[in-house]
Amino acid sequence: MNQTTDYQPDAHRYARMPYAYCGKSGLRLPRVSLGLWHNFGSVDDFGVATDMVKYAFDHGVTHFDLANNYGPAPGSAETNFGRILRENFQDYRDEMIISSKAGHEMWAGPYGDGSSRKNLMASVDQSLRRTGLDYFDIFYSHRYDGVTPVEETTRALIDIVKQGKALYAGISKYPPHLARVVYQMLADAGVPCLISQYRYSLFDREVEAEILPLAARFGSGFIAFSPLAQGLLTDKYLHGIPERSRAARSTGFLQTSQVTPERIEAARRLNAIAERRGQTLAEMALAWVLKDERVTSVIVGTSSVAQLADNLKALEHTTFAPEELDAIGKIV
Repeated sequence: MNQTTDYQPDAHRYARMPYAYCGKSGLRLPRVSLGLWHNFGSVDDFGVATDMVKYAFDHGVTHFDLANNYGPAPGSAETNFGRILRENFQDYRDEMIISSKAGHEMWAGPYGDGSSRKNLMASVDQSLRRTGLDYFDIFYSHRYDGVTPVEETTRALIDIVKQGKALYAGISKYPPHLARVVYQMLADAGVPCLISQYRYSLFDREVEAEILPLAARFGSGFIAFSPLAQGLLTDKYLHGIPERSRAARSTGFLQTSQVTPERIEAARRLNAIAERRGQTLAEMALAWVLKDERVTSVIVGTSSVAQLADNLKALEHTTFAPEELDAIGKIV
């Protein structure tokens, strides 16, 4: 049996974090949220993971972002986070926003992948069991799978909310023409899309064209994942690819081929601007994403408390002079 610890959250935690309303809802999210995509799986140090969640909460980070396949092994991030909650946060569930998602490959066979009703309904039940929660604050369709009619997926999200398994529905990585269908269906059912999650960073600005304006028009909040471009927008790769870095691994989402000389040079030039602002490159990159009032929050993924602390410092300086924005624009 897991034993609870004597952890007591910092009494001043909420004064340390600015919050923003999520779209046209009454729910506020911290400007920085903690993602559990990496470093919270069964292969990772559970003590470090616990310390990061505690540090985050002590600094006003109330939103923790999961998905059913996060690990490795798939599902283990939810299991570990559930254990962290039981051992440290039993009295603070109502002070947290906990989200999860389903849609990527999770278990064997024809029903463990994709965006079908079968997959989503089974997935939310499995995720609730792994985390030990009675409900998620937000449950997302993690992606459009290219096959399932978007109407089927949307009806599953509606039922998940109406059955009390989640308080709000969200979508992630949907192409604009299908996001529009989901937004309208959810609104018509009285379950408006609370939040839209997409990749957004200085090195990936695709959402600016259609996704950000569309989400704002339908009253959906927006949360950015990979705001540091998997580490490219940190000082880690300014001089090439270090050993044991994410890009040095044979598997993973950041591959050696993505760490091009052009990207390294761009990061160096951006780093020079960040230094003049009194920030690290990571701090400036996060602040840049947050400067758009349509962006509710950014999801950071960290491997240590020190890295998390650096990310949170971005909130100390989020304004940019016109000449800084012009210089940054020319680089990226």
